[in-house]
Amino acid sequence: MITNEIINTYIEILNEELLVAMGCTEPIAIAYASSVLRNMLKDKPKKIKAGFSGNIIKNVKSVIVPATGGMHGLKAAVCAGIVANAPDSKLEVLCSLKKEDALEIQAYHDLVELDIYELETDNAFEVDLVADGAHVHFEKRHTNITLAECDEIDYTDKYSGGMADTVIGESVDRSSLNVEDIIEFADTVDIERVRPLIEKQIELNMAIAKEGINGEWGACIGKTLLNGGTDTRIRARAFAAAGSDARMSGCEMPVCIISGSGNQGMTATIPVVIYARDMDAAREQLIRALLVSDLITIHQKTGIGCLSAYCGAISAGCGAGCGICYLKGGRFREIAHTLVNAIAILSGTICDGAKPSCAAKIAMAVEAGILGYEMMKAGHQFYGGDGIVVKGVENTIKNIGRLAREGMSGTDKEIIKIMLEAK
Repeated sequence: MITNEIINTYIEILNEELLVAMGCTEPIAIAYASSVLRNMLKDKPKKIKAGFSGNIIKNVKSVIVPATGGMHGLKAAVCAGIVANAPDSKLEVLCSLKKEDALEIQAYHDLVELDIYELETDNAFEVDLVADGAHVHFEKRHTNITLAECDEIDYTDKYSGGMADTVIGESVDRSSLNVEDIIEFADTVDIERVRPLIEKQIELNMAIAKEGINGEWGACIGKTLLNGGTDTRIRARAFAAAGSDARMSGCEMPVCIISGSGNQGMTATIPVVIYARDMDAAREQLIRALLVSDLITIHQKTGIGCLSAYCGAISAGCGAGCGICYLKGGRFREIAHTLVNAIAILSGTICDGAKPSCAAKIAMAVEAGILGYEMMKAGHQFYGGDGIVVKGVENTIKNIGRLAREGMSGTDKEIIKIMLEAK
């Protein structure tokens, strides 16, 4: 039986993971860091030295930064944060900007001298900004300030909220996550302890999905999918993809993220909501199913890491398949088979940065999750020894972490080289 300690830990994990962010989280983290820099300086610097880990460069290169009038890339993210000057807003740092501020951002973009270079680091996530005697450093996670100083005065505690000395910004140990306990947690947790968090997740992520369907965003993957029909399976893929269509193209609507990613947050959320609505599930049943989807996504990503060559949408699509299985009455046996099936289908899909094609990867990730569930329902499954699948769902999850961290580390470096060489 699950203990109160584990229940409390899982709630803390959800509170740490389900954050609100406007815009792709890597450029927004840069904007947050540059906003801290500006706030210490009290004025916009004319020259900034900006170092970024390779994965940050990869994830920011092609994505549009909200509130900039359609600008994209590292310099746009830095300039937007400098103009916003709202470090207390963290990943909602650009929400304070008005339409007319885009002109100021563009003017500053033309004026400022930005010396961009790649950091020599083993960290996938690292940002380092220096200007006029001020220095800001972030690492490992999107809001983890490890240094903020100006004119030799240390302001780190002021901007980090006293959290700079925690273990890489993660105050909650994720080692207790396992599929069996996640399901028992979803079954038994007092729903009122998680309702506000999950209701916000539903509200925000479904709103941007609708915007993606109704508007003309990115490559219109969501709308394209709806041309093939409107049954539950198609709409689950289409609405999840549509949220990414909008978000990757600069839509100024906030989302609820998971594992530092809005795309993963939307992928884990939207398909489960679509299925729940079509089967007229009770609200409590939907909330409990989303707990399964969220925590199984986080469980997979714990071994993979925040940023890597492994597309995080795949983990979230697998999580969504498990949430759908839970909605349909599945429990440990059924969910474990669903997850292993889904993992076997698309594992190894590369992450080549945030951009409009992420929406298409999300559609395929959701399809893998649903297919994994449909296979289980029909009595079919992949077995230990089939590729990277081994006996036991936890062992297969460990293999995915190993694949992403160790096996794909060279792939990650090559992806970054290819992207930096591209015109």
